[in-house]
Amino acid sequence: MSHLQRLAINQDGFVFDPTTGESFTVNGTGLVILEGMMVGRATEDIVEDLIDRFEVTPAEVQRDLLDFNDRLRIFRLT
Repeated sequence: MSHLQRLAINQDGFVFDPTTGESFTVNGTGLVILEGMMVGRATEDIVEDLIDRFEVTPAEVQRDLLDFNDRLRIFRLT
């Protein structure tokens, strides 16, 4: 089981890491990304979800996805 799959997430974006005891929150974009990553969805599918849900451009989605992945690495979640 990957570290991401161990996270507990509610629909309000509250995330709990039972491994470390740390918690944090994510916005709607982060929630879609994190939920997609946790179930192993392809990046392209996550991008399409974000474009459909938030009516953003592919360039905005790519920027958000890169930023979110950087933050996951900072918190040692990937």
